[in-house]
Parts: sequence; C-alpha cells; structure tokens
Amino acid sequence: MKAFILNCTLKPSPKFSNTDALIKKAVAQLQEQGAETEVLRLVDYNVKFGNESDLGDGDQWPILLKKIQDCNIFILATPIWMGRLASTAQLVIERLDAIFHEEGFADEETGQYFTYNKVAGCLITGNEDGAHSCAAQVLWAMQEFGFTIPPNVNAYWVGLAGRGKNYVEADGEKHYFTNQTVRYLVANLMFFAKLLKEHPIDTNLRELDEKAKQARRQIN
Repeated sequence: MKAFILNCTLKPSPKFSNTDALIKKAVAQLQEQGAETEVLRLVDYNVKFGNESDLGDGDQWPILLKKIQDCNIFILATPIWMGRLASTAQLVIERLDAIFHEEGFADEETGQYFTYNKVAGCLITGNEDGAHSCAAQVLWAMQEFGFTIPPNVNAYWVGLAGRGKNYVEADGEKHYFTNQTVRYLVANLMFFAKLLKEHPIDTNLRELDEKAKQARRQIN
C-alpha cells in the first residue's frame, strides 16, 4: 500500500513547515499500519501554471504526477492563506485537470480515469479560520477527478484569528481534536484503499456515456 503526501507549503526545503509537522503525525500512523509513505514539497519542484500534464521547458510536474499515478492513497496538505487554499494547492488542482482532456489517463475499455480505485484526503494548517472551506475545495476537486473520498478524511489545526501562534509554537501537536481527526483520516483512508484494491469499482463510464448520448437523441 503506497501513500503519497504532497505538501503545498510555500516554504522550500529545508525551511521549517507547520504543515510538515502535521504531515509527520499522519505518516507515523500510516507506517504503523504498513503503508509505504513518501512526502514531497511542491515548491521544491519547478511546476508551471497551466492545466496540461507536461508543459515542457523544464516543467517538473510530470515527476509529481507519476507519484500520484503510482500511489493508492493521495493526501494533499496545505496551509491556509487569507482564509483560502495556498496558491500551490490550487496549482495542483489545476494541473490535475489534464485528466479530463488528454489521452492516456483513462482506461480504454471502461473510461475510468487513473484516479479510480485510489483514495484521497487532506491535511490543513493555519492560524485562523478557513479550514472547512479549504477541505471542501480539495475534497470536492479530488472526487471530481475520480478519487474515492472516504468519510472523515480531512484533519486540520487552526489557531486564533489574527497573527497568533502557529501549529507547533501553539502546541497544536497536543490538540485533541486535531489528533483525533488525523487518526480518523488515516484509518479510513487505509480501510478504503484496501477495500478498493480487493474490490475495484467496475463502473463502465464509456457505456454510461453512450447511454447518455442515446437519451439525448431520443429527446431531440
């Protein structure tokens, strides 16, 4: 079982990242359950803006995309900036849009995207409100791409409004609710990842597309 976590912190390695501190909690629990884990920071790679899988000229998004293709569990981790997703997290979502309009990302027989039978979740840190909105954006996008979203697969920590202390400085690592939701996230991602590996989704999207076209012709 492979888990890939993409940290969308704005800080390149080896700078300290509060988001990374939360990620480490999830990694420890994933490894306890036997998952092979890998964590990378988006800003450590030259990822161009766009919605194609490879924009050339040194674009390193294909490296990260391959990691997503090869994993069973994908977790997008993001800080909150101005109450919204980090621009880096939005960039990931925009680059994944290539799934819909490029060849090679869907099974020829069923039309299922490569994201089918994979699970996704999110981790979020910030020093004020915005966690629910960020989780909603990430998880909605992931299910749109074809990932399965199990229950309770978002975990977050937010501090007081304004320029207060961040996750580690504020002892967020001891916070009950955050630790509780990280455990929910890991347990449910692992359960559904194993379930889908043993019982993959058999929906034939191409057949459903054809039926939708037939219904349109009948109405016309």
